[in-house]
Amino acid sequence: MKYLLVGLGNIGPEYAESRHNIGFMVVDYLAQQHEARFEISRHAFVTEIKHKGKSYTLVKPTTYMNLSGKAVTHYLTSLKIPVTNMLVITDDLALPFGKLRMRSKGSAGGHNGLKHIEETLGSNEYARLRFGVGDNYSKGRQVDYVLSPFFKEEQVQLPELIQRAAEMSLSFGTIGLERTMNFFNK
Repeated sequence: MKYLLVGLGNIGPEYAESRHNIGFMVVDYLAQQHEARFEISRHAFVTEIKHKGKSYTLVKPTTYMNLSGKAVTHYLTSLKIPVTNMLVITDDLALPFGKLRMRSKGSAGGHNGLKHIEETLGSNEYARLRFGVGDNYSKGRQVDYVLSPFFKEEQVQLPELIQRAAEMSLSFGTIGLERTMNFFNK
């Protein structure tokens, strides 16, 4: 069985440590743990890993956040992976920092990457892992907040949270969406 794990983020060193790139950080961690290397491909950096008999294609779109749907639709189609076997990993301002929540569907909630994926798929019915980055910003400063690095006290907690998000992502393939949500969504 094949799965597509899409980590959302923006390419370039200026964004590497930003809150908006937490999806990239999670798939980078998965690749590192499985000694896999990302290769540049169409619309994305891509690699494959195997875990408990399942095959996962890890994707980091190179289209920048607002056009993430281009990479998603390309890899779903070219790899013949059903949308039910895709998980999108993204930052979420509506969740407190460190809160991880997996959902089977939902609104874009103002997230332009999710919005573009919905537009290209024609549906909001795809699994997503929402990684809470908090909402500690002044009115009108949302973009600056998501494009800035995590606070020092958050950076201390990040490795453990990224590891947990990676475990949830693999669990999506091994035990399924519902059981993963029941086990991890607390």
